[in-house]
Amino acid sequence: MRLARPDLVVDLGRIPGLAGISERDGDLVFGAMTTKATVERSELVRTRQPLLHAATRLIGHPQIRSRGTVGGSMAHADPAAEYPAVALATDGWMRARSRRGERTIRAADFFVGALSTALAEDELLVEVGIPALKPGTGWAFTELPRRHGDFAMAGTAVTVDLDPEGCVADARIIVFGVESAPARVSSAEAMLRGERPGAAVYSRAAGAVCDAIRNPLDDIHASGDYRRHLAGVLTERGLVDGVGRAVPQAVGS
Repeated sequence: MRLARPDLVVDLGRIPGLAGISERDGDLVFGAMTTKATVERSELVRTRQPLLHAATRLIGHPQIRSRGTVGGSMAHADPAAEYPAVALATDGWMRARSRRGERTIRAADFFVGALSTALAEDELLVEVGIPALKPGTGWAFTELPRRHGDFAMAGTAVTVDLDPEGCVADARIIVFGVESAPARVSSAEAMLRGERPGAAVYSRAAGAVCDAIRNPLDDIHASGDYRRHLAGVLTERGLVDGVGRAVPQAVGS
């Protein structure tokens, strides 16, 4: 994209231990060089983290998923990228390593702006952790590109937990592709808690999402106003799908 002209390019492909998928303490852990195609084919991901699996299938085309990596997507931090949105929705984390040692950075602190992260210049992203979804948690990943495989003009990642009465116990709403970084919309989440799911509740939450968007991206692909409108529409769609997949939780579960 000609955003950088490096004097030296280092191939990480032969470094041992930077690829693979495992489960650790309830989190799915991905070596930074794990390809998106590997994630897409993983039965562990499909069953334990369906939100991530659904997002993966929307990334570009098969050729891109065969070359692109989990860590590459996180470190690149494109505002319209799917993986950062999933990381925020699930309280994911990144492990960085340098000569000074290692540190773990929560997703909420990792993405600081368009193509900008909390990684220091001497740090290498080595692992990405995405917590598995709890049994019964509803989820939805929605986006709208101009053409299949294009970057999304807007998208949402949604998770929903229902209480034994079928009301919303908890919810996560992440909007991406709209501002310079993916964002969690806490005001919309608060509107849902304790409410019985339905069109009116979804509409109010969508309105809160639109109100929360202060500086939408405005470019040749979509105006800022259109992106804000899409965020609201996709929030409603995501809530419908997410609640549809949710299972009311028994007391004490």
